[in-house]
Amino acid sequence: MEAQVRDGATNAVPVPPGCAEPFEISELPVWDAGHLRLAIAAAGVALWSWNVDSNRFTMDERAFRLWGVPLSAYVTFDDLSAHVHPADRDRVKAAFVATRALVGAYEIDFRITVSDEVRWVSARGQGNDADIVGRIMFGIFIDVTGRKLAEEGHELLAGEMSHRVKNLLAIASGLTAITSRSAKTTAGMAQELTHRLTALGRAHDLVLPVPGQGEKAALLGDLFTVLLAPYDDVGAFSGRVRVAVPRMAVGEKAATMLALVVHELATNSLKYGALSSPSGALDISSAAHDTDVVVVWTERGGPLVTAPADDGGYGSKLLNRGMTIELGGSIACDWSSEGVIVTLRMTKERLMG
Repeated sequence: MEAQVRDGATNAVPVPPGCAEPFEISELPVWDAGHLRLAIAAAGVALWSWNVDSNRFTMDERAFRLWGVPLSAYVTFDDLSAHVHPADRDRVKAAFVATRALVGAYEIDFRITVSDEVRWVSARGQGNDADIVGRIMFGIFIDVTGRKLAEEGHELLAGEMSHRVKNLLAIASGLTAITSRSAKTTAGMAQELTHRLTALGRAHDLVLPVPGQGEKAALLGDLFTVLLAPYDDVGAFSGRVRVAVPRMAVGEKAATMLALVVHELATNSLKYGALSSPSGALDISSAAHDTDVVVVWTERGGPLVTAPADDGGYGSKLLNRGMTIELGGSIACDWSSEGVIVTLRMTKERLMG
């Protein structure tokens, strides 16, 4: 049978099964003023009262420290308003005035300035004059700066992720349009588009922190080596690609654009240049100047090449736009009969940024 205890009056209180002995409600610990002060201090709660007739705030010591105002018997609403962030001041004034008409509990978060520091404060109280004592309303202030900064960080991360996803979708759309105009069969289009998108993915995989640098970056030599690896499985070359570049970081944005450039050049070489011939070779070298980085793509041992009759197709236009707009440089081709030589010039700032 379920045990019963009495609450000191006439009501029987059931004891949950498993309790060893019945107990009296009067045996529960009593919260005195000292216990409440300890709990309030542990929670970081600051107390305030507001005389709705005189517009005066009486606060505890923690509230004065939070607002950065000198200790005194009271402060006025205008005294505190002077510390509210200008962007939030009108909203806070309107909210406190509106509390007289609100029914039940209310809460408002806003910024305050203490010297050069910006803090987030949550003010909570009871509206509609509920439980008002002597025309005085009561409430609390809580410093919620840490929570707000975390929320802002999550919002920035979400915005950055959204921005990057949109950029990748735009690039994928552009690559699809370019590939559809150059491919002769659906199978060829699928294969070429897959190679392009794989190059993009590998470029992003390489964008890892470099020791001593705060920004994410890849190494220039690793970028070329990995991006050219997809062509190895078709037998176009086997150890015939030589990469000799200085140890240099490449930022995430530049890596994406450079991946497109490398893939376009390699695809053309595989179709028409040195990588289409068993005896062909590809040399990639680089030299860093004061403000620029120059990468030279040299093909030798392939079939005879001739300069195109026009400005090139969509791929060439994409490369030119990317090199000039994204990387702040240029792309130049020397159509030597022995093999094409492509010179890529980029600014260090854009390449590493």
